[in-house]
Amino acid sequence: MKPVGPIPAGYEAIGGELAIGGKRASALVAEAGRTPLFVYSRAHLDARVAQLRTALPKRVGINYAVKANPHLGVIGHMAPLVDGFDIASSGELGLCVAVGIDPARISFAGPGKRDDELEAAIATGVTLNCESAGEAARALAIGQRIGKAPRIAIRVNPSFELKGSGMKMGGGAKPFGVDADKVPDLARHVIAEGSEWRGLHIFTGSQALSADAIIEAQANVLELAANITEDIGHGCPKLNMGGGFGIPYFPGDAPVDLARVGAALGKRVANLPQALADSELCVELGRYLVGEAGVYLTRVIDRKESHGTIYLVTDGGLHHQLAASGNFGTVVRRNYPSAIASHYGAEPTEEVNIVGCLCTPLDRLADAAAMPRAEVGDLVAVFCAGAYGASASPSAFLGHGPAAEILV
Repeated sequence: MKPVGPIPAGYEAIGGELAIGGKRASALVAEAGRTPLFVYSRAHLDARVAQLRTALPKRVGINYAVKANPHLGVIGHMAPLVDGFDIASSGELGLCVAVGIDPARISFAGPGKRDDELEAAIATGVTLNCESAGEAARALAIGQRIGKAPRIAIRVNPSFELKGSGMKMGGGAKPFGVDADKVPDLARHVIAEGSEWRGLHIFTGSQALSADAIIEAQANVLELAANITEDIGHGCPKLNMGGGFGIPYFPGDAPVDLARVGAALGKRVANLPQALADSELCVELGRYLVGEAGVYLTRVIDRKESHGTIYLVTDGGLHHQLAASGNFGTVVRRNYPSAIASHYGAEPTEEVNIVGCLCTPLDRLADAAAMPRAEVGDLVAVFCAGAYGASASPSAFLGHGPAAEILV
């Protein structure tokens, strides 16, 4: 038997069913009209931002990384809660503009921005986090052609990384950002060429659960930003410090000690180097803001036994929840937080494998998990589905199509 990951706080049972936003899972499915279904909880989004506001220094803003969950309802709900938005494509820019977000609140990162994306960003007034000298040159040329000075920050590739992070975005050779020693010359060039200088973006990694690792990375980011700013000889209007805050997915994972991170950052911010004295500071968070706010609901369409093993076959799977299947960068597959939503909170009575509907043995949602007995028609819930779920999974695979999505 294999344990499942920890179910996030804030979910309850109503009438023996999982409830999200005060509504039973079956009612949400009826409202959406079908399964599989992603449900995103407003209450969880509100609570997470409130926790961050309490823990972080007041001077440190919160940016939402749209790539974590680009659902229009989620973006619109986050708009009044956070200070800025970080995008990674012109498609995400279009989503933000569609819900009425001021382009001045948006920054655009990514190592392969096309010319049409650069032009759209410059024309709308979005800050470009330039990832190379070549990209900066293209942005300056486009700005000159359309008669509008680009708003340019430089994404820095630091020599250090976020220790223990699930995905390292800095340290050594990387496709992301400009090597730290080359940033001052490039910054002076884009300033001299008439761009609107917007500062630095330093993102070192993601999905770290260690407060010590995050504290160390933030200290290194502040020190590096101050040194680069001194070398440039101009102020740093804004410093995007990146994020990296992880959420618990697997058995044994513990939440980030947010209070410790906030206290340590508060001390740093209270004693900033002179070079950063007037800088706007922010952290960039995606998964940490929305991951635990999402639940994936899928219906059992068959119950079968093979060589003594019980399989619950659902109408969902890895084409919607690639990460939960263990096929999104996980070396050893472990069970995500999951439950039988139709019998939420009931004691387990059997060991089951929960699988999807695809014709591949990779399509697994839970292995050898202890669950209450489920029958055809019951609903299965996979938690921590609010980030890198619907938009990060191969929904076209085998032609089953995308899941429904609702915000409650």
